[in-house]
Amino acid sequence: MSYKIVSLFCGAGGMDVGMEKAGFEIVAASELDAHASNTYRHNNPSVNLVEGDIEDPTNFNKIISYEDIDLVVGGPPCQGFSVAGKMDKDDPRSKLVFTYCSVVEQLQPKAFIMENVKSLASLSKFQGIREEIIHRMTDAGYQVTMQVLNAKDFGVPQSRERVFFIGTKLGFPSVDITDFEEYKKEAISLREAIGHLGRAGTETNPRITNAKITLAKKPVLRKSPYSGMMFNGQGRPLNPDAWSSTLPASMGGNRTPIIDEDHLYDNKESWIEQHHAALLNGEKQTEYGNAPSRLRRLTIDEAAILQTFPIDYEFLGPPSKIFNQIGNAVPCQLAEVVGRVVLSAIANSN
Repeated sequence: MSYKIVSLFCGAGGMDVGMEKAGFEIVAASELDAHASNTYRHNNPSVNLVEGDIEDPTNFNKIISYEDIDLVVGGPPCQGFSVAGKMDKDDPRSKLVFTYCSVVEQLQPKAFIMENVKSLASLSKFQGIREEIIHRMTDAGYQVTMQVLNAKDFGVPQSRERVFFIGTKLGFPSVDITDFEEYKKEAISLREAIGHLGRAGTETNPRITNAKITLAKKPVLRKSPYSGMMFNGQGRPLNPDAWSSTLPASMGGNRTPIIDEDHLYDNKESWIEQHHAALLNGEKQTEYGNAPSRLRRLTIDEAAILQTFPIDYEFLGPPSKIFNQIGNAVPCQLAEVVGRVVLSAIANSN
């Protein structure tokens, strides 16, 4: 039996890759951004993609015209809720969570999955929005649970916490946090995930960013050398022997994470750790200027791997837009887990 999906705010398709692996069929999708739409269409030629503003009546009516939909998925824009942004609940983009609710109300699928940043689930300033989502979906006939999941707990080499509002129609089992236990697996390290690509700028790892790495004049030091602010910009260094920190959508310039190539490929001692220890212990004065050449930014192909996109997934657009597409995505492997849990629920009615 085929279980059909309508995907909203699909971006480059990270969520949908996972859903297809879980056993769903994507029949229609919507996306506003032109570059993300091109990438999605290129990799999903059989899906009917509605490109443009979903609040436009013509586009909205196209999306709700589908029948016998089993699942609606999507991650409405999170800028209004994100700690990386202004966290403004009145940001017009924040209202798109309710456009998502309107589509669910119209299509009446067996289940829905709405993904967003963790702060939507955890901060009191967004309590009213959380309550309205749950209230509307409950009135529409769904049992709604709110699950905060970290991608690294499911084998993704990246610490990335997200909230999933999951609703199942009355008559189907509701989804509980315990349903995810069987899918938990330890994440591999950055070294294990991307080390095979080789050094940045080589034939096997060509898509680099040229944003300079400069040392902060007034560094903010934390206990770990991989937190704090030792470099200008918001691109923090990554530890090759751990999983990655959350990849931001704003990658491509000086917010792109930093890697010590000699530490990653030659197993030399980490310059980042040595520099941090010397500053912390007062053995070294603060330096200002360019960082050593062994430090460089994460590449496009490395970022795609850390988001668990298939190796043959092709991204279209200029490098900055490709970084945006990758950073905005739901890790495919995490999406697959959520999809499997929901499929299990709707395939086994009470």
